[in-house]
Amino acid sequence: MTGTLFGYRKARVNLAIQENSRCLPILVLELAITTGKLLQDMGLGLVRIALECEKRPSEKIKILDEPIWTLYCNGKKSGYAVKRDPIDEDLMVMQTLHHISMGAGVIPTEANENPDGELTYMRAHFERVVNSRDSETYYMMNPDGNSGPELSIFFVRIG
Repeated sequence: MTGTLFGYRKARVNLAIQENSRCLPILVLELAITTGKLLQDMGLGLVRIALECEKRPSEKIKILDEPIWTLYCNGKKSGYAVKRDPIDEDLMVMQTLHHISMGAGVIPTEANENPDGELTYMRAHFERVVNSRDSETYYMMNPDGNSGPELSIFFVRIG
């Protein structure tokens, strides 16, 4: 799986998950933390993002199709994450990065003076672990293989 975190530094970060870097996203989430804050936390070490939602026994919905999540970053409640359909800007980012399997950087934009700062991205291979129909985890894997994941994203239905 390919995971891409992207957004303007002062705006909310987006998470896109794809089967590979050339496919359309199977999931786009807008997280209630700024891109700059997430990048800062990742610079300090391992980041764990937990996304929790309520289990609704009457509905048989895939875990990644849940519309809204409570967001925890390194154990601290940080607001919500909302699933949405990809917009034109998301698709532009995916198209711009389709040759990149992993890396981080800044995507040049036409608007030189965006009040939210630069459009930054981080893309990597994620290992997907399905624990149950109510729990999935995505581990960002280091290419050197020497250390564990720098970023873990947990999707959990509770209740």
